[in-house]
Amino acid sequence: MSEVSVNSQMLGLKDVQVHVDDHGGPGRPVVLIHGWPLSGESWSEQIEPLQQAGLRVITYDRRGFGRSDKPSSGYDYDTFADDLAGVLEALDLRDVTLVGFSMGGGEVVRYLTRHGADRIRNVVLAAAVPPYLLQSEDNPDGPMTQDLADDMESQLKQGRSAFFDDFTTQFFAAGGEGEPLVTEQQRQDAIRMAEQSDQDAALGAMEAFGTTDFRDELPKITVPVLIVHGDADGIVPFEGSGQRSADAISGSEVVLVPGGPHGLNVSHAKEFNDALIDFLTRDPRGVTA
Repeated sequence: MSEVSVNSQMLGLKDVQVHVDDHGGPGRPVVLIHGWPLSGESWSEQIEPLQQAGLRVITYDRRGFGRSDKPSSGYDYDTFADDLAGVLEALDLRDVTLVGFSMGGGEVVRYLTRHGADRIRNVVLAAAVPPYLLQSEDNPDGPMTQDLADDMESQLKQGRSAFFDDFTTQFFAAGGEGEPLVTEQQRQDAIRMAEQSDQDAALGAMEAFGTTDFRDELPKITVPVLIVHGDADGIVPFEGSGQRSADAISGSEVVLVPGGPHGLNVSHAKEFNDALIDFLTRDPRGVTA
């Protein structure tokens, strides 16, 4: 266990109170942005390794999820990015690494194009949804068909518990099928986090990550970018997401983790953490501020 105590607090951001955990650490900040429908607790496998690498680790729960407030609106990427900006500003964080997992990758991209990179050193897109998930005539390489999107929405509306039980199994299984590549306790932890979500938030965020088009934003990113993805991701397949993002972002690096499912930060924590820490410590500007 880390010797650094966690500073947990609720930050007031415009119309919402957001739960933030500052896990501490000796150096510059890394802000970890969780995926759908989880919370900041989903980064448990990353916190101590990043601290040991000389970094200050900060997690937070997206509005509508985890321990944050659950307002009736604001479940779009402009608002999510504004919330992220509010966290950075409230804590006066600078020289920051942003790590966005799955739908959290959308927050990273929208933050950069909406708020700029003055506070940002570099970013990581981990199993992330950009550039554009929904398949259409204009986006034939999108990995999510309209039928799949409609089916996910219908199942979530019909029964949250059954949906989350099935979704977490796919989340941690190679190709989204078969047995999860994590312990049953880890899967149950994910279900518990998912159950903390507000239903309006879960549905609104699902629409946001499925239908938001980041294609024009990716080439505008100017900070160093690492893309980490599992080659067995059945939820957000690499070919339709990570690979396309890498093609669009000049100078980006890619680490493709063999056998990694969508939830590779848990199932393949060592490989994920090694890639993350290697990227950060190879930065010629160094780890510390």
